[in-house]
Amino acid sequence: MGDQHGVIEALKTDPALADLRGSLERYYGDPARDAAMDAFYAPLIHPGDLVFDVGAHVGDRLGSFRRLGARVVAVEPQPLCARALRALYAGDAAVTVVEAACGARPERLRLHLNSANPTVSTASARFVRAAAGARGWERETWDDQIEVAATTLDELITAHGVPAFVKIDVEGFEDAVLAGLSRPLPALSFEFTTIARELAGRCLDRLTALGFTRFSLALGDEMRLALPSWRPAREVAAYLAALPHEANSGDVYCRTASW
Repeated sequence: MGDQHGVIEALKTDPALADLRGSLERYYGDPARDAAMDAFYAPLIHPGDLVFDVGAHVGDRLGSFRRLGARVVAVEPQPLCARALRALYAGDAAVTVVEAACGARPERLRLHLNSANPTVSTASARFVRAAAGARGWERETWDDQIEVAATTLDELITAHGVPAFVKIDVEGFEDAVLAGLSRPLPALSFEFTTIARELAGRCLDRLTALGFTRFSLALGDEMRLALPSWRPAREVAAYLAALPHEANSGDVYCRTASW
């Protein structure tokens, strides 16, 4: 993978990528965080596995997947983020960058951009409305829109193979991404937020229908599961419903019985 430090520093000083500077500073340069992330994902991802990183942003989870020896398809619709990913992984044959959104069908989508905080850019107008006036989201402004191509998980599987793990972090568009999947996979995660709890319920229903049977979750950016064991979907749904608003966000992890 090579030494990325020089590439990251060059990206931080590139005027065209000024909106990404905060993300690059936040997600790179913390060895303790990297080590915790690697330890967290190690039971799910093994050397040689194929992983889809849907909503790759600037690639901090992608970096962990590569350190664990996985081949990665990074799906990212924001042109500046896709440019950064290509620079970071130039020459790495184990990383494929797909500059597209992921949704229910191949089409064109309107992406709502948050230039001050690109990590919460979204293809979901419903999510933008849910954030308006919500505690903790007062400073977030989606100040631009662009049209982007969208693919589906099924199309990605046809093009690249069946992944061992899929990470989905697309700011309120997770249910649309799962609508574009028609088969169970060994393991998968999707982001949830407390401003859109009903979306997590829809995602759990969809995954249960696809054949996923065991579930857990991690809160915020914590690299540990919040539940002592893998639980049925209904128990995770109840846990999410009882979370205080201040919990804000996290990720639900899902497995099939064969994993």
